[in-house]
Amino acid sequence: MHALAIGVVNPTALSIINWVFWILLLAAFVVETWAFIHAILQPTESFTAAGKQTKPLWLIILGVAFLIGVGGAIGYLALLSFFPIIAFVAAAIYLVDVKPKIKQVRARPGTRQGPYGPW
Repeated sequence: MHALAIGVVNPTALSIINWVFWILLLAAFVVETWAFIHAILQPTESFTAAGKQTKPLWLIILGVAFLIGVGGAIGYLALLSFFPIIAFVAAAIYLVDVKPKIKQVRARPGTRQGPYGPW
């Protein structure tokens, strides 16, 4: 009876689901890498001038997110684990909230820059 229950599960369906989860983890890794590299390349003063946390704190947060992303991309962490989800959220917060503020602060000093672009 036990062997019959195992034979009911379609192994192809499981492998497709695993592929989808791995693709999601790989996409999250790309986002985390992008955020980490962007934070590395920005000057330290831009973070405090934008009214955000300091650069070292963001580098720690995004560095840990990057390492978790590496673990997910190579298959050591599952998507359903909460660590890859938290890492992706941290990188997304940086890209959506901090990156635009830094870009706004780093705009050329001679131009007038509003929240939606130059005016």
